[in-house]
Formats: sequence, C-alpha cells, structure tokens
Amino acid sequence: MKQIGIVGVPMDLGQGRRGVDMGPSAIRYGRLQEVLEGLGHRVHDYGDMKVPVVESLRHQPKEQGGMGYLEAIRAVCLDTSQALGQMPAEVFPIVLGGDHSIAMGSVTGASRGERIGVIWVDAHADFNTPETSPSGNIHGMPLAHLCGLGDPRLVNLGYPGAKVRPEDVVLIGIRSLDAGEVRLLRERGVTVFTMKEVDVRGIPAIAQAVVEKFRGFAKVHVSLDADVLDPEIAPGVGTPVAGGLTYREAHLLMELLADASIVTSLDLVEVNPILDIANRTARMMVELASSLLGKKIY
Repeated sequence: MKQIGIVGVPMDLGQGRRGVDMGPSAIRYGRLQEVLEGLGHRVHDYGDMKVPVVESLRHQPKEQGGMGYLEAIRAVCLDTSQALGQMPAEVFPIVLGGDHSIAMGSVTGASRGERIGVIWVDAHADFNTPETSPSGNIHGMPLAHLCGLGDPRLVNLGYPGAKVRPEDVVLIGIRSLDAGEVRLLRERGVTVFTMKEVDVRGIPAIAQAVVEKFRGFAKVHVSLDADVLDPEIAPGVGTPVAGGLTYREAHLLMELLADASIVTSLDLVEVNPILDIANRTARMMVELASSLLGKKIY
C-alpha cells in the first residue's frame, strides 16, 4: 500500500494546440482515484495548480526564438515543484497534465534536490533548446532544461543548475526527433530506446536494462506522455505519431517497473479530450497508472 498524492496542472501554454488543459479533468473522470484506492492505496487529491488561460496572456510578446508564455510556464512549474516538495516524504506524487512542460516542475519537486532517475516514456525526446527548436514550443524542451540546457530561467527553476544528470535519463518509445535533439542526446550520453529498439529487443529486455540502471536509486520518476501510445489506441493527443506502443507493450512496461519497485513518482501528460473518443485516452492512462502501481492480471 502506498500513500498517493494527486496534483493537477491544467496547462496548455507550452504548445500550440488547445485542449490539454482539460487533461487533468479527463483523467480524474476516468476514475483515477477510485481505481488506485481499489488497489489498496490511500489517495489524496490536492486539486489543481492555478494556471492562467491563454486568452489572458495574448498581450505578452513572445520571447526571442518564439518561446511563448515562458514566464507564465516558469511560475506554474515553480508552484508545482513547491507543491510536491511540501508533500510528506512518504507520499507517491502523481502529477496530471497538461502539456509536458509541467515536468520541469514535477521532476524538480519530486527530486527534493536529490539525485533522481527519470524514465521518459514518449514519442518525442523533448530535448530541444530555444536554439534547436523548430517551433519554439516549450513542451518540446522540458527534458533538456531539466538536464541543464537552455534558457537559464527554466534551467534554474527552484534552485540553480540542472535537476537531472543526463546519464540518469532513459527515453522509451521515441520515434520523432529533431536534428538538434539527436546531436544533444548523443553529446550528453542520454540512454535512448527508440521504437526500433522496442521492435528488435522487446519490452522485457528494455525494462530489465532500465531496472538495472536505476537499481539503488532512492528516487525514480516516470514521465508518461500519452502520445507514446499508438494513435489507434490513444487518439486524444495533440502530436500523434504512428507506430507507437501497443496496449500490451505499454502495460507490460508498467507491470515490469512495478515488479521492480523502483518508481517513486509519476507524470500523466498530454491527454487532449477535444481530440479524444469517449475519453479513451484518459482511461488508458488510468489503466497504465494502475499497472505501475500494482494491478496484476493474476
């Protein structure tokens, strides 16, 4: 049994497609708390972080390089980090997005200033910087900033410097990278399991490698982006990429991580109910969270 704390971050400021701000509500509507309580966990929902709506920020000029709403995103991520830092140490935080830029706050808060391993399960690496990003959308940059690359206002969120060592990051399910990201990932020594590796090696071998890498870590954070799933089973995402994880591959990954008991915090991000069908994607994320937190077939 775990004590679980849920925090919603209904933010869509980090990307150009509206709708992910409703993601936390969709995931809650998918009965996240009830499902986790059904597994025997004690769950407390701390509510949502206060996030300004885009319309209230239209007058703000974009940063150089097209980085929209940077100061608003920074403030929300700082509030998120502080909210997680104020939870009792024994609580397992689940942060509901919102776009993936919220991870700058969730990972920072979950680490509490200590070394943390990060398992980034996503179709994209989110390892752009303002200099490499083709779009300037900050939801494509959070992991780079967590690793100390990019705009100092985001790198130094909460306290100065990187929050994660690049060698303590594993990417799984990757199938869409920008040229600048490829260069930075290689230079920094980030472990990347693309969908090619998933196809060739299989989830069991990848999960075993991840578990061995993080065995002995006091803190390991899973940041789960809904677009890692194949769009056929998870249509409610703003940046779908064909050829993603199947239903069973995704569940198997979560089940094997659960068996290893290494994960201490979780993001569920990038669910866009406007693009979804009957809340299918949000319900899928709830199911994956339950597999990570101990649901078994038998």
